[in-house]
Amino acid sequence: MIDTNARRTQFAEQPRLLLLLPSITYRASAFVDAARRLDTLLTVASDRASALAGHQPSGLLTLDFDDPDRAAEQARTFADEFPLTAVFGVDDNTTLVAAAVAAELCLPSVPVRAARVARDKQLQRSTLAECGLPVPGFTAHDIAEPAEVVAQSAPYPCVIKPVALSASRGVMRADSAEEFVRMHARLARILAAPDVQSRRSSSQCTVERRYLVERFIPGPEVALEGLLVDGELHVLALFDKPDPLDGPFFEETIYITPSRLPADTRQSITQCVKRAAHAMGLDRGPVHAELRVNEGGVWMIELAARPIGGRCSDALRFGETGAISLEEVLLGHALGRVPPVPAREQCASGVMMIPTPAAGVLREVRFVEEARRVPGVTDLVITAHIGQRLVPLPEGSRYLGFIFARSRTPAEVETALRRAHEALIVTIDAEC
Repeated sequence: MIDTNARRTQFAEQPRLLLLLPSITYRASAFVDAARRLDTLLTVASDRASALAGHQPSGLLTLDFDDPDRAAEQARTFADEFPLTAVFGVDDNTTLVAAAVAAELCLPSVPVRAARVARDKQLQRSTLAECGLPVPGFTAHDIAEPAEVVAQSAPYPCVIKPVALSASRGVMRADSAEEFVRMHARLARILAAPDVQSRRSSSQCTVERRYLVERFIPGPEVALEGLLVDGELHVLALFDKPDPLDGPFFEETIYITPSRLPADTRQSITQCVKRAAHAMGLDRGPVHAELRVNEGGVWMIELAARPIGGRCSDALRFGETGAISLEEVLLGHALGRVPPVPAREQCASGVMMIPTPAAGVLREVRFVEEARRVPGVTDLVITAHIGQRLVPLPEGSRYLGFIFARSRTPAEVETALRRAHEALIVTIDAEC
């Protein structure tokens, strides 16, 4: 007979991390490897039951990611047998759940309210605007409202943006009322897609129907990757996005760090993110901010309480030898191990999210090895599989793959990424 009290004592002696991973994610291996390097017990929670859960009761857990309160109750039952030290959500869909679980178990985390503000674009816009942060002017609407009526008051050029989706899915620019009506119809179809509808629990159904109409902010876009420690923002990387993001869709491609913007502009970006995080109530954990810069200054486009998405974190290495991953930095902080936040490696680095060139079935990607041999390229990963149906933005949300590069300067990194991408030939059977 197993002594339950003895087992609880055993597990309490070593920290245990609850890692919230969606069933479909690029991030699983990077975070699991980081947890192992940190020598912590690990429980992976997903939104779908694993066939192995019965054989690994302490290592695998199923939580209802659509209902944070229910997920917190499920985690409480688990923690009664396997005490937890920390909980970490890796993306937009799990950060709110992680906050709810942490609140239930009295673990360190951002407040649930702050996580909700970060997740809901309308609530975030309102919060930042009330605090005087520079954000685009906006109005919020339900998708059921007649598009022709909303179009009459839209500020052209404008951006149509769903409140709860991520990865630029459903984000579109309209330059006229006629174009707005067409874009609205596309957004309605996106919000009616099965994968979106499947997330519409009682707590999410109204969120999934809402969208914003924002004034388009011109100018180059940047991304700041940061870590909040006791309310202080530590900038892990500031990325330039050298490809213009002017619409009609907003598919991101290249991220390069360090930024080539002037020092005073970089400082203004950092200060803007600090102010936004404080206004939203965020005081710990990762932040990923998207901003635009023009003659009017720095504009906050979005601030998420999560790390950079996809495989893009592979572009970031920390410590003198570059041996520390972003995931290791973040999980170490979540577990309460707070040595000085390590600096990013000295060289320039970057990633290209390989765009999906057309809708259809992927048949072949040629010259991958040739692209990998481009000077400066450190890795190239095709994440789509042969036979997979590809859907480009704005309806889709996933990329063909990722190219990584490192070199002495940002310009050399950009050249390497573009040359590698140009070497690839992608064959897709287009849809009729």
